Amino acid sequence: MSTVETGEPKATGGAARPRRRRRRTPAETAGLVCVYALLAVLIVPVLFPLYYAAVGTFMSVRELATFPPKLIPGGFTFDNLVNVNGAINLDRLYLNSVIMAGVITVSQLATSVLAAYAFVFLPLRRRGVVFALFLSTLMIPHEATFIPNYLMISGWGLDNTYPGLVMPFLAAAFGTFLLRQSFKQFPRELRDAAMMDGMGHLRFITRILVPLSKPTLMAVSLYVFLTTWNMYFWPLIITDHPDMRTLQIGLNSLKSAEFANPGLILAGAFVSVIPTLLLVIFGQRFIVRGLTAGAVK
Repeated sequence: MSTVETGEPKATGGAARPRRRRRRTPAETAGLVCVYALLAVLIVPVLFPLYYAAVGTFMSVRELATFPPKLIPGGFTFDNLVNVNGAINLDRLYLNSVIMAGVITVSQLATSVLAAYAFVFLPLRRRGVVFALFLSTLMIPHEATFIPNYLMISGWGLDNTYPGLVMPFLAAAFGTFLLRQSFKQFPRELRDAAMMDGMGHLRFITRILVPLSKPTLMAVSLYVFLTTWNMYFWPLIITDHPDMRTLQIGLNSLKSAEFANPGLILAGAFVSVIPTLLLVIFGQRFIVRGLTAGAVK
């Protein structure tokens, strides 16, 4: 019996021959070098404030006052880190910011998961219209809601309290939108099979849906935490007691005449940026994967 020749290359030794990487042309290499050189130039103004805050934290007041300013400290001193804690009660401010950002992040994750599940899997009437109205809340700037929220929270006597700090931000539409795009890729057959086996909605969400949506959940949690951590105006108007202030408000008070010390300002800024910097560095891949979930089928 004759065999039919195909155009495919024959594999030798029972294994497919590895494909060789195509070599770049000189023009492609030059273009890649130009791109990386441009990115290196553009990243300098982005990283320089962070670098100067780090090195300025360990400089003395005399070194910070020199002109032109020194970019490399002549000697390391920890006086700024020690003094900034006494100037603005840094431990208490840190605790308030962690509690506020943590509670809002957990709450928005829970509400976003439940809302996205309803929009994708539950038989809602006029689902598209309801979802469009839901997303329309993103078009309202937060500044337009501060006064009504302040009147409501203050009327309930919750100013200068943790519930007053977090209550207006326990739910948001942005996380629901991202999770809805991720849940739409989930196989409905698997969900139907789970329901036929007697699995309820909450059990299906916690046992199957949430574990398979970790990248998007991480992206939402990182975005919400970073946004809340840097929040300034709402904690400023809802709190007036020093023990309930957040870190960003405390750092702003270092600019007053009483604490007019550039070393303290740089030390406070450097300490406050450490959590956000670590989250961005170690969670970058989750942010990219989560934000692009649902873009390609």
